[in-house]
Amino acid sequence: MTNFRFFKTPITEIIKKRISVRTYSEQPLTSDIKETLLEFFAISKGPFGTPVRYNLIERNLARSRSNAKLGTYGVIRGASTYVVAVVEKADKDLEDFGYSLENAILFATSLGLGTCWLGGTFKKSEFSKAIEQKEHEILPCISPIGYPSSKRSLIDTAMRFTAGSKNRKEWGELFFSGEFGRPLSIEEAGKYETPLEMVRLAPSASNKQPWRVVKTNNILHFYLQHTKGYAKLLAYDLQRVDMGIAMCHFELTTKELGINGCWCVCDPGNIGKPQDTEYVVSWIESV
Repeated sequence: MTNFRFFKTPITEIIKKRISVRTYSEQPLTSDIKETLLEFFAISKGPFGTPVRYNLIERNLARSRSNAKLGTYGVIRGASTYVVAVVEKADKDLEDFGYSLENAILFATSLGLGTCWLGGTFKKSEFSKAIEQKEHEILPCISPIGYPSSKRSLIDTAMRFTAGSKNRKEWGELFFSGEFGRPLSIEEAGKYETPLEMVRLAPSASNKQPWRVVKTNNILHFYLQHTKGYAKLLAYDLQRVDMGIAMCHFELTTKELGINGCWCVCDPGNIGKPQDTEYVVSWIESV
């Protein structure tokens, strides 16, 4: 999970501030910053406990040490360092990966660093070589990390426009009261209004926002609504990674607000699900 001594800024401010950075300055990370990041990576874990192994990989060193030619197909400009993580294969591996890496990305944001989730636009084999990926590990995503450039590249500007990160789904499309089809009102959300809004603001592959939450009293059931055929286009089901990202935003915010609870994979009861929607996990408030 998270050790809050690392975060010096309210998590809601960090979430609102964080954007995808695709153009970087040539200023390298300092030794102190690298050490701080590596210290944080060591405690960044997901809710289901699947081990995630991190490294900060510098492009030039990767080439000289492992003959890895790191590339992102022109999507990223100017980045010399990448956050590369692998997760052990397990039942909830992708959810744990998404939670853990988003946790690390938010921490990097709090340090004034830029990042960008990359799932299908990087040379997996080269990054796999650089981190010495093992057979029992998978490498779903990476992120460049560094200082944002004052000028954006043309491809950066174009991708920001087409991604439509500001065109997010409305509250009533994502959060429900008791059952799907009945939108959760702000009043019904109560103290969970801010945690759920931070979920709504979470990044997701192609900005699909596949998470859905059904609130029943003080239990919130998290579901994944798959985009049909989307997972087949990529090596891994990145929408499961997205679910981990959403869980990270939710739990970090509840902790900051003093709302105690825990994750539980349990029977959500007789809640009818829309097509292509599966139950993932529930948040149960501590009494």
